[in-house]
Amino acid sequence: MAAKLSGGKGSKYQIEQNSEINVTPFVDIMLVLLIIFMVAAPLATVSVEVALPKAVAKPAQNPPKPVYISIQQDGDVFIGDFRTNVGELGTELQKQLPNRNPADERIFIRADQQTRYGDFMQVMNALQDNGFYSVALVGEDANEQ
Repeated sequence: MAAKLSGGKGSKYQIEQNSEINVTPFVDIMLVLLIIFMVAAPLATVSVEVALPKAVAKPAQNPPKPVYISIQQDGDVFIGDFRTNVGELGTELQKQLPNRNPADERIFIRADQQTRYGDFMQVMNALQDNGFYSVALVGEDANEQ
C-alpha cells in the first residue's frame, strides 16, 4: 500500500492511505508470457504435411517427448521435420534417443492415406530390426469435422 505523507486536509502528521491496486506489473508479466507462448507454440508441432486418414479410436496419452515418423505419399520418410531414408531410420532414431531403451519407446507413425503399403512395411521392418517394437499409428479424429 502507498502512503501520503504531506498535504491535503487534516493534521501535518496525519498519514493518508492509498488503497488503489497497481496492476502494471501484472500486465507486464502477462504480456511476457503471451510472447513466450506465441514463440514456443509453433516449435512444438510437426511441419511435414501429410493427409491423414480418419480414425475412431480413443486418443492415447503422449510420452514426454514423442517421436513422430512421417511417410508422405511419394514414400519420403521424415523423423520429426528431418528427412531420412529407410536404411538410416534406425541409426537416426538411436541418435535422437541416446539414453532411452528402444524396447520401451513408443514411435508414432503418420502416413499419408495414399502411401503405398510396401513403403509403410519397410518403415515398420526397419523399426523392428532396430529394437523399436512399440508403434502407434496417428490418424485424424473422425468425430471432429
